[in-house]
Formats: sequence, structure tokens, C-alpha cells
Amino acid sequence: MGTRTEVLVIGGGSTGCGVVRDLARRGVDVTLVEKGNLTNGTTGRMHGLLHSGGRYAVSDQASARECIEENRVLRDIAGHCVEETGGLFVKRPEDSEEYFQEKLQGCRDCDIPAEVLTGEEARAREPYLAHDVEKAIAVPDAAVDPFRLCVANAVDAENHGARIETHAEVTDLLVESGEIVGATVRHASGKGPREHGTPGEEEEIYADHVVNAAGAWAGRIGDFAGLDVAVRPSKGVMTVMNTRQVDTVVNRCRPKGDADIIVPHETACILGTTDEEVGDPEDYPEEEWEVDLVIDTLSELVPILQEARTIRSFWGVRPLYEPPGTGTQDPTDITRDYFTLDHAERDDVPGMTSIVGGKLTTYRMMAESITDHVCEKLGVSATCDTADVPLPGSEREGDIEAAMERFGLRSPVARRSADRLGSRTEDVLASCDPNPVVCSCEGVTRAEVRDAIEQAGTDLNAVRLRTRASMGNCQGGRCAHRMAAELHPEHDEESARAALDELRAERWKGQRHALWGEQLSQAMLNHALHGATLNEDGDPARTGASVEWDAFDDGAGADAEDAQGGSTAGGDAEGAHGD
Repeated sequence: MGTRTEVLVIGGGSTGCGVVRDLARRGVDVTLVEKGNLTNGTTGRMHGLLHSGGRYAVSDQASARECIEENRVLRDIAGHCVEETGGLFVKRPEDSEEYFQEKLQGCRDCDIPAEVLTGEEARAREPYLAHDVEKAIAVPDAAVDPFRLCVANAVDAENHGARIETHAEVTDLLVESGEIVGATVRHASGKGPREHGTPGEEEEIYADHVVNAAGAWAGRIGDFAGLDVAVRPSKGVMTVMNTRQVDTVVNRCRPKGDADIIVPHETACILGTTDEEVGDPEDYPEEEWEVDLVIDTLSELVPILQEARTIRSFWGVRPLYEPPGTGTQDPTDITRDYFTLDHAERDDVPGMTSIVGGKLTTYRMMAESITDHVCEKLGVSATCDTADVPLPGSEREGDIEAAMERFGLRSPVARRSADRLGSRTEDVLASCDPNPVVCSCEGVTRAEVRDAIEQAGTDLNAVRLRTRASMGNCQGGRCAHRMAAELHPEHDEESARAALDELRAERWKGQRHALWGEQLSQAMLNHALHGATLNEDGDPARTGASVEWDAFDDGAGADAEDAQGGSTAGGDAEGAHGD
């Protein structure tokens, strides 16, 4: 016997989280399922740009207008997720003057505020810009935290009765008499917050309507019912630098091309990106030359990048879509607009609607569009209010300053806590006394980690997404074990060890592409800390071996090592990192 809901949303990225929030606020009984953590796919692998629309002001003005409209909305409803950095489109001597003027006019045509700066004025804003930058166009770009944004949407949805299930993979669609009536879901560790060591289970979820918001994976969901959802996945690399070389979003003012944007994000800068079509959103090459290309090319705009430390690189896959028959060959030419595919109308298969294309900046608009569509089918007359009601954490702007005053929050650590928590600052920080710092790179406190554990269970990667703990320069070297320790005593040792292994493995994935210079030294230090100092390589609790303590009395160090599993810090480095 399965469970029942009015609407089942597949996909926990920005669009899926936006849809589940909108539906829940309209009084619809809705369930969201996501095979990994929230933001597991494209949303969690982007450069963090809140578009002003300037990037599309020449090539795709419909998308540009949508971007500036939603840019303004998100600053209002998600202030604790947005940093108002501003943006520059900079021109070097070899860049086209004609295109510069087209960009400027395009911005004005799309009602995007645009101001021309001389090279000197641009360098006054960003001193590390190259000395030969001739001029720039200033636009209202911003930086957005996609993790915080999606979690806030999901929390608001839960507050209005929605059910959110992460680590819940759709393995099939339920089809009866030619109509999609739900999905079969495989839970990795049971329903609700993740608990390592809890057996998985399958669940059949029946729904009056299914929303396929799986992004680059939307085609796979369609395949379960024989539906062709022709998403064209396009991969792009992002490289994370160890500090903020710029405090403004810096774009290269030229037509399409790789490696043309630097986004200041929290304590780091993210460099991007490339655009290459791939056949499989999960199986594609991650190549070193792509990282080199991004760093070398963007160093033409900000030369200090050549001297900077790279801490990790990652690849994301865009869920590009264009109507059949368009025939675009180059993925950079495919529109960034979004499309709603009603499979009842298009394929004569009722019960499911897919939403494809688009971008994070327009997630709320996309969600409103498809929610309107679904509500019409269900006969729900409630209207959308998501453009007007702030997300949890952004409701009461004055609460942040009040909490800062009450807790004496004037240190950089405290300021960052308040930036992350927004209007929840006082409630969270008051929950833990004493409240030491767990992650020193990102200034994350024990209270924030425990608050995230209450939401995420033993999933330390979900804690990471909610707090940024382990996302700084050491990539978890100094704090991963501290995060795991906060699972005690509510969770047992086995669960804590499994969660720690999983966190370290995820952190290691991105570092593999940054193993040179200081970051190579950092990786070796991390191994020394975890593999040797913490004895992760040969800990009997992990290997199951018993320790022959008498061997130590006899001075037989080698025999004792064999008794502990025979591994050495150097010989088991790959296993210690969890690659």
C-alpha cells in the first residue's frame, strides 16, 4: 500500500524547491523527492551569480528582462541569501568597441541599470583589475548562496505542510491506463532526516499530478514513461580561489566565450566557466586543461589570479532545452529561457508536467508558472504570493541587528553567523552556551552546526550546505572531525564515522583538480591530520582487528602495526581521502 499526496515534485534544486514552496503556500498537499541532498545537481554546482540580465542583454533579451525582474524580487524576499556585490562588464584593448556599445544599449533596452566607467574608475572599484582595462559597464549583478536559498524554500514549504524527502531516488513512474499516477521511490536510509546505518526502503507515492523538475536529469524521468524530454546537458567548470581577489562580479565584455566571469562568493572567488555539450549529466570527463584555461584566461582581467591559491574545482551541468526542430548546434547559442511541457497535451499522457531550461535567478518565476499550471488542473484557485513574502531568515530585517546587539556580535565570526542565519540569528545562537567555533575557516559555530543537524540528521554534507562548515581553505582538514563529534550523543559511533567518511570523500572530489603549490601542501596536511594523527588509516575500530598490546611491551612495533591492519599513512592515502 503506497502513500498519497496531491502533487509529487521530483527534484530538489532551485526550481523544485521553488515549486514545493509555492504549492504548499497555496494549500496544496505536496511532497518533494530528491535523490541526493537539496541542490545535489546543477543548483549546487554553479558560480553563485544572481544575474542582472546583463549577460543576455544582446543575445537573449527575453531572458535578460526576466533576470532583472527576479533579481529585484530576490533581493527583497531572500536578503540573507544575497550579497549586493554589483557587477562590471570590462573591456580590454582587443575586445570589440562595437560589442561594448551593443551591450550598453541592450542593457538599457531591457531596463537594466547600466553606467559606463573609465578604466581608472573601474580600477578604483577593483584595484586588481588589469592596468590595460579600458572601460567597463556597471550593472546590478549580485552573489547568491544557492544552498541557503534552496533550504529556505524547503523550510517554508515544510512550515506550510509539505513533505521533503532527500536521498530518495525515483526508480520508476507509476502508470495506470496510460496516465502517470505517481512514482516509486528508493529511500537510502528510511524516510525523514538521514540516519546513517538505517536500512533503505522503497515507497510508492501516488499523486494527482507529478511535476518533473529534475533539471538535467528530466529526460531520465521522462524515459520511465516513454516520454521524450530532450534536455541537452552542457557541462561547465568552476574553480574556487582561496580568497576574494575582487569584491565585484567581473565579466568579460565580449560575445560568447569560455572563462569570462569571476564571482566573489562568501570568503572566496569562483572563476567560470566553459560550455560543452555532454551526453550524460553524470558521466563526463573532468579535464585539467579546463581548469588551466579558466585561470589563465581570467588572469588577463585580474592578473593576481596567477599567484593565487586554488582550493578546488568542480563541474556543473546546465539543463539546456530548446523546442524540437530548432537545430542549434553550439550550446552557447541555446536560449536560457524555460519551458513547461504538459505531457497530456504534447504526448497524450496525462498526469505529469515537466519544466526544463531556465536558470537559478529565475527559479521563483519558473515555479510560479508551473504552479499556476498545476493548480488550474487541480481546480485550486489560490494565487501566488512568493514574490511578496520573505523566506525564512529574511522576514524581519531588524531582527539581525537586534541579535547582534544582544549577543555582542561584533567579531568577524559573529558577523558571518548573522549573515548566514538572518532573522533566525537570535534563536539559533541562544540555543548553545558555550558556543565555540567549529569551522575556523568559515567562522561556523557549534550552535549553527547543531541547528543544521536537527534538520539534516547524520548527513554532514547537508550540514555543510546549510552552514558552509568545511568549505574554506582547509576543505575540512581542521573541522570535519569536529563536525562529526557534534553528532554525539544523539547518534552512535558507527553513524558518526560513516558520516565523517562521506563528508571527507565529498571534500576530496574537488581537491583532486587543485593539487599543486600550497593546496598540495594542504592536502598532505589534511592526510597527516586525519590519516596519521587521528589514526584513520589503521584504527582498529575501523579495521575490526584486535590490538596485541603485548607486542608494544616487547618493542615489536612492526608486529603491532600488522595487528592493526598493516596500513601506513603514505600507503593508504587514497583510501583515507575516500576517493
